[in-house]
Amino acid sequence: MREQKKATAVAAPERELRPPSYWPFVAPALIVVLAVIVFPWVFTIWMSFNEWKVGSPTTFVGLTNYLRLPNDPRFVEAVWHTLVYTALSVLLPLLLGTFAAVVFHQRFPMRGFLRGIFIMPMMATPVAIALVWTMMFHPQLGVLNYLLSLAGIPPQLWVFHPATVIPSLVLVETWQWTPLVMLIVLGGLAAIPIEPYESARIDGANFWQMFRYITLPLITPFLFIAAMIRMIDAVKSFDIIFAITQGGPGSASETINLYLYSVAFIYYDLGYGSAIAVVFFVLIVALAAALLHLRQRTHWAEIGAGA
Repeated sequence: MREQKKATAVAAPERELRPPSYWPFVAPALIVVLAVIVFPWVFTIWMSFNEWKVGSPTTFVGLTNYLRLPNDPRFVEAVWHTLVYTALSVLLPLLLGTFAAVVFHQRFPMRGFLRGIFIMPMMATPVAIALVWTMMFHPQLGVLNYLLSLAGIPPQLWVFHPATVIPSLVLVETWQWTPLVMLIVLGGLAAIPIEPYESARIDGANFWQMFRYITLPLITPFLFIAAMIRMIDAVKSFDIIFAITQGGPGSASETINLYLYSVAFIYYDLGYGSAIAVVFFVLIVALAAALLHLRQRTHWAEIGAGA
């Protein structure tokens, strides 16, 4: 027995030095990741340091493309449009989705059927949604202006006026993605125990007080998740905006995504377009990091308050 234990102890280090046997299974996935994700980004960064237009040779220009961005009024305007569009497209679905989740969390007849109706906009394809809303936004024939006329409100130009085009596009975004926020918040509401509410009722708390001091703090992590998903999706929104306005009227609704598309695939300035893509990626990472930092600070504040 002692000799077997010694032989096992001697063989154990040899077994640890063997090459891992899982590499044949990991290698194909690693190759795909390198080919599909890593290489395109490395190539994009390399292109951003070059002046490269379709049909002309590549010329290394260093940081010239990046230094050109702050002096490009159209790019600066696109950044501002992107931030405004993203902020509204996150805030409104959060508010309306939370309200809808609280409503659908209650028990009432046909609740399941109405939930299914409510989440249907989320299932539609963006281009189909854009076509339907384009007809609804029509100044003369659109149903929205007809509904306004019933309330005695004068007709609006909606997506055909620079002052109202972004709010109108946010309306479409809110209509489509409020159900997603509702589903996420409903998951948080379902996880809340009933004991705090029973104690609050005994103490005489009303509905608003229970929502303010019990429901809202407990669903805050779910709201952060919903906000991050909506932020990443809204900041890179392209299909609905392009299908409805194509960045118009003029450039009043042109976001970074649309400007990048114009530079790279209409003007064929691939070097400058690559620089915009890199800055756009950095902006998305910065916004996501800001939300994560805010979530982490809120988390520690909750722990400190609980202690």
